[in-house]
Amino acid sequence: MVENNHIAVIGQGYVGLPLAVEFGKKIKTIGFDVSVNRIGELKRGIDRTKQIDSDEFTASKFLSFTDSVSDIEGCNIYIVTVPTPITVFKTPDLSFLISASQLIGQVLKKGDYVIYESTVYPGCTEEECLPILEKVSGLKLNNDFFLGYSPERINPGDKVNTLTKIKKVTSGSAPSAAKFIDQLYQQIIIAGTHLAPSIKVAEAAKAIENAQRDINISFVNELSLIFDRVGIDTNDVIEAAATKWNFLKFKPGLVGGHCIGVDPYYLVHKAESLGYYPQVIHSGRRVNDNMGMFVANKFIKLLVKKDYAIKGNKILILGFTFKEDCADTRNTKVIDIYNELRQFETEVDIYDPWAHVEEVKEEYGISLSASPVYENYQGIIIAVAHHQFLEIDFKKLKEQGVVIFDTKSIIDRAYVDARL
Repeated sequence: MVENNHIAVIGQGYVGLPLAVEFGKKIKTIGFDVSVNRIGELKRGIDRTKQIDSDEFTASKFLSFTDSVSDIEGCNIYIVTVPTPITVFKTPDLSFLISASQLIGQVLKKGDYVIYESTVYPGCTEEECLPILEKVSGLKLNNDFFLGYSPERINPGDKVNTLTKIKKVTSGSAPSAAKFIDQLYQQIIIAGTHLAPSIKVAEAAKAIENAQRDINISFVNELSLIFDRVGIDTNDVIEAAATKWNFLKFKPGLVGGHCIGVDPYYLVHKAESLGYYPQVIHSGRRVNDNMGMFVANKFIKLLVKKDYAIKGNKILILGFTFKEDCADTRNTKVIDIYNELRQFETEVDIYDPWAHVEEVKEEYGISLSASPVYENYQGIIIAVAHHQFLEIDFKKLKEQGVVIFDTKSIIDRAYVDARL
């Protein structure tokens, strides 16, 4: 099986690159991306997402990279790992998925396999992607080529639960195709695989993984809003409740990123297209989407309590990525805190040792601070729990009158004015 296959992984981001690297250790693999700059960096062994170390590139001896479609014409397995974001109207943005399908259709041959890993709603692979593949290639599913879906479960920044250590859900358009795809992933997934009965089941499984987590976090976020009014610390309440064996210990916080803050909208989209309007999923999303605004407004109140002027006040936000010790800024909710504070005409700087300065500037129009002098700010918001922030002398800053809001509860409560 290994000797006869040639894989092309379409998209070399947080999902595609680790996948290409692992397959490249055993099977001839090409990492394809439309970004010339990205491919240029990867050819030099540079991964700006900080997911892959240089020694892993070396270990992946059957891996090459390209931005040329002609280079992937000889492949017989195409794995799609492109982004599936949402629009400003909170609806699925399938533009990357459609483009990738059109590209593969140009090189698709008899006997080939196309496997999608991008997160979608149940039915999307067969209803949206398949028609494009058939139209562009002139081939027919299960007669000429085969289709599969195996949802990605990459956790950016996680060095413990890596690709090979997370069980992989697989599926295929026919029993033989499903078996082939399952065995393909078994080549690299140490944790094993789970063969779903259909592509739609595999798609739905991925959608509810993140929707479930989103709803659980929204519950504790709503508790945080309630307990803020009561005047008690939410973390204290959670610690007390967690002494019961069956309590689920979720923590309040900002919910962003490429999965949890996005995937529920894909499920909602499918449900509404079928005439059902989800209540619980919508409610959870509303709570989580408003947390940035809550943090900003609570912080302004903390400044007012200390008689600090609001207009022109210098505020520093620590962290901009969507999670700790990770360079990923996709769908970060820290931007909501920033935008809300700017509405009060405050001067806001953001410092993040992980985020890429150029990407943040291009995507959000914000110039990150390179090396802030913490004493120059009247207020500091810890928005992301990067380990570097633990080295800051918050005790000294608190003594100097700096207002500190720790949204992640990572430092001694004696040195902060509020926690989320």
